[in-house]
Amino acid sequence: MTFDIAQFHADAVSTPSHEDVTEMRELLVETLEDAGLEPEIDDFGNVLAARGGSGGREPDGPHIVLNTHIDTVAPHVPYERDGDAVRGRGACDAKGPLAALLAAFLRVEPTEGTVTLAITPDEETLMTGAAGLQETLAPAADGFIVGEPTDRDVCIAARGQCEGTITITGESGHAASVPAERNAVFGLESVLEALGTYDGEAGPGVDSVLGAPKLTPSMLEGGEAPNRVPEQCRLTFDRRSVPPETSESFRADLQSYLETRLDDDLEVAVDLIRPDTPFPKPFVTDENAQLVRTLAAETAGEVRPFGAATEAGFFATDVPTVVFGPGVLADDEGAVAHAEREYVHLSAIETAAESVTATLEKLVG
Repeated sequence: MTFDIAQFHADAVSTPSHEDVTEMRELLVETLEDAGLEPEIDDFGNVLAARGGSGGREPDGPHIVLNTHIDTVAPHVPYERDGDAVRGRGACDAKGPLAALLAAFLRVEPTEGTVTLAITPDEETLMTGAAGLQETLAPAADGFIVGEPTDRDVCIAARGQCEGTITITGESGHAASVPAERNAVFGLESVLEALGTYDGEAGPGVDSVLGAPKLTPSMLEGGEAPNRVPEQCRLTFDRRSVPPETSESFRADLQSYLETRLDDDLEVAVDLIRPDTPFPKPFVTDENAQLVRTLAAETAGEVRPFGAATEAGFFATDVPTVVFGPGVLADDEGAVAHAEREYVHLSAIETAAESVTATLEKLVG
C-alpha cells in the first residue's frame, strides 16, 4: 500500500470528532487494514497496531510507541486547503501529527525491534485512553513519541494540569445583619491573596526545565440577591504543575495552606473537578536519552519543553517520552490550535514524518 499522507489528512480533518470519535476511529482502522495490518480496539477505546518483533508482548529488541489522539475540541471547523496550507478543526491538533506518525509507522520495516501505533480517543476531555495505555503498554515499551503541534521541535517536558474549586462557607442572611467575619464573600480576599503567595511559600519550587508552576483563579460564583449574603461562594482555578506534584498532593497542600489563612469563622474546601478521571501529569525526560538524541538529530528544531498539557506524562513515568509533530499551538497572530483559524502546512507534516521514520530506522532496524 502507498500511503497518501495528504489524502489521509484531508479525510481526517473532514471527519468531525469533537463529539463522537466513532467515524474517525473507523477511518484509522480501515487505513491500517488496507495496509495489511490487523488493528485492535482495546477496552479504553484506543486503536492499537504493531509492526515487527512481537508487538511488545515479549522482549525482542527495542519497542517504540507512536501515540496521539483522534478527538478534537468543539466546534467542528470544515476542511479547507489553500496550496500547502490546510485549515480545519484538528488540522494541527492532532490530525496533522497523526498523519505524520501513521506515515512513519507504515514506512518503517522493523528488523531489530517493535513499533506500536497507539491512538487514544479522549485526550481533549477525560484522558482515560492514555491512563489505560499507562497500565497496559507503557511498562513493555522503551520509548514514546507523542504527536502534538510542536513546530517539529523535540519537546522533553510539559507541565501537568488540573482544575478545581475553592468553596468558602459562612453565614447566610440579610445584608444588614450578617457580620463581616461570617460573610463568605469577604473571605475571598484572604483566599485570593493566598493563591498569590502559595507557590512561593508552599509549592514544589521551580523546575530546572519547566520553570515555575502556575496557579490561576478563573471563575467566581455566589449570591442570589444584592441584599442577601450567600452562605457560600465558590472560586474555580486552573493548576499547571511541575514534578513531583500530583493533582491530589496539590489539592491536599492547598487545602492546608488556605485553612491557616482564612478567618476561623469561615470554612474552606478545595475539590478537584472530575476527581474520578485522570489528570495530565507533569514530566521531564532526560535530554541525553537515546530517543531524544536520535530524534533531535533528524530534525532542525530545538529541544525544549512543550507549552500545553499532554498525555505524554502518563508514559514518561515508565520510559523516555518526547512530544513532537507538525503545526504550532500559536503564532504571531495568536492561538492556532483550538482556534477558528487552526491550520497546518502539509510540507511540515511530510517533514515530520520523515524525521520520525529516520528515527525509527535507527532505533528498530
